[in-house]
Amino acid sequence: MGIYFTAKNKMSLLIRAIEVWKKRPEHQDRKVNWYIVMMPSKRKQLNGGPQELLEKAKASIRAKVEHPFRIIKQQFGFSKTRYRGMAKNNNHLNTMFALANLYMCREKLMS
Repeated sequence: MGIYFTAKNKMSLLIRAIEVWKKRPEHQDRKVNWYIVMMPSKRKQLNGGPQELLEKAKASIRAKVEHPFRIIKQQFGFSKTRYRGMAKNNNHLNTMFALANLYMCREKLMS
């Protein structure tokens, strides 16, 4: 029997991880702004305004950042990491991201 995570559980785990991270001595004097996207149920309650625009901007940034990871996992089949040494893993990921960049701009390169 496995543990199933809901969106609420994942958010509470994320908030707890951030709280633990802030308490570490090496991070006491750092000023960090956490731009965590609002939960969908709370975002639906917003009726326009600056908070809605901020949430839309955060979602847009997240979509742009996660797109190369989808390409690497789905198009190139790199869903599991093989532990063959840190240097080899790093080189393999650099190559995958370079290929993902070429894949995303393939239409521009063809014309």
